[in-house]
Amino acid sequence: QVQLVESGGGLVQPGGSLRLSCAASGSIFSINGMGWYRQAPGKQRELVARFISGGNINYADSVKGRFTISGDNAKKMVYLQMNSLKTEDTAVYYCNIRIPYGWSTRDYWGQGTQVTVSS
Repeated sequence: QVQLVESGGGLVQPGGSLRLSCAASGSIFSINGMGWYRQAPGKQRELVARFISGGNINYADSVKGRFTISGDNAKKMVYLQMNSLKTEDTAVYYCNIRIPYGWSTRDYWGQGTQVTVSS
């Protein structure tokens, strides 16, 4: 079983910063990808930033230049530094990990952490 625990969400004013953390634990022997998604009210869950194979990183266009993803493979941790936050960044942020599962892969999700950007 794999567990993901997020922390670091909260209320911040526009232009402010937050740092999210995610700790993965359980039967993880290899990681295909790990990162962050978000879901705003009435909208679909969308990619924010993630590490993919080869150490490459994908960022959503809307967060490029403002958000930075980092990680510690040994500790199975991933972080999201969010700067210059905008009201449209308000959402529940979910940590995701993708691991090998037989001949395919399997995704696991954290419980989510609320980020609210408001004056």
